[in-house]
Amino acid sequence: MATALIASLFVFVLASFVGFEVINKVPPTLHTPLMSGANAISGIAVLGALIIAGPKQSNITVILGLIAVVLATVNVVGGFLVTDRMLQMFKKKEVKA
Repeated sequence: MATALIASLFVFVLASFVGFEVINKVPPTLHTPLMSGANAISGIAVLGALIIAGPKQSNITVILGLIAVVLATVNVVGGFLVTDRMLQMFKKKEVKA
């Protein structure tokens, strides 16, 4: 059990570091178009968190699953709002008569 926890923590820390480095290197002009791909990944994270939170193996898995669902949902909604705002910038303005 302890080795699985250490391995999971190692993967989490490594993924966090790699994710930070990848996002840090993206120029601002490409950041918003990449948001759509991030929304898809966050949607997968929501599904994964629901799967983890579903079976009540222990209280900690339910609590961590709930936190993961909330954070991933906030990320998805925020990403869609930012993408929608960017797309509004490209629409032609209607002239009122």
